[in-house]
Amino acid sequence: MTIVNDPPEKSAMTPENRQAFASPRAAALAGLRDAFGVPMLVLGASYVGFGSLVHGAGLDVWLGLFSTFTGWALPGQIVAIELYSLGGSLVLVAAAVAMTNARLLPMTVSLMPYLRARGTPAWRYYLFSHYVAVTAWAAGMRICPTLQPEHRLPYFAGFGTTLWSMCLVTTALGFYLAGLLPGFVTLGLVFLNPIYFMLVFVADARHRGRILALMVGALLGPPLHLVSPDWGLLITGVLAGSIAFAADLALPRKTREGRDA
Repeated sequence: MTIVNDPPEKSAMTPENRQAFASPRAAALAGLRDAFGVPMLVLGASYVGFGSLVHGAGLDVWLGLFSTFTGWALPGQIVAIELYSLGGSLVLVAAAVAMTNARLLPMTVSLMPYLRARGTPAWRYYLFSHYVAVTAWAAGMRICPTLQPEHRLPYFAGFGTTLWSMCLVTTALGFYLAGLLPGFVTLGLVFLNPIYFMLVFVADARHRGRILALMVGALLGPPLHLVSPDWGLLITGVLAGSIAFAADLALPRKTREGRDA
């Protein structure tokens, strides 16, 4: 079984000006190299914090590693640990994690068209969709459209495999360092990743819709949280995303020559 749909292309990205690698293996190695540096540092620090939370909840290190291995998405993992610590039932924990990770579905849907290439077996997409989490998704949305179609999935796989493997190591590291770091430090480490994600989006100012969503969300978030602490964040996300999407469609687009479309 193969998926043969051609990925959508950005108007400014033609076959002549895409990045080129000598082979899919070279693209995968480039993804591995790009994962080193800031992405690995930020995500690794976040999972040190997660490992400390696992220790504080009285769980064994292997359960923390199993969580990172099978459900590599930090918010859902934190929800599972917190609800377990409060004595929540298995059904409650599963439902809360499912709701928290529901955001990964639209993220996967938006990324996968960029990863498709003719002749690629479908099982590879199902396998590497495991890496659709905030950091890898942001990198994939930014880099993969600039690559040749046959190099996009290998690049994403190299990037995601590197970060995922490192998170397994730092989960264990955080677990065993739990007694050496103050609680506020480990808790602060957990929040490095969403801050990094926001900064990546701000830096990628080419995408007007993303900037609009961040601006509207920053304006709506505080008052909606005051109105409803339980639902304010969710309502902010829905409203900010919807308003930004509608505004991006309504505002005139620029062609590559700088004229209105």
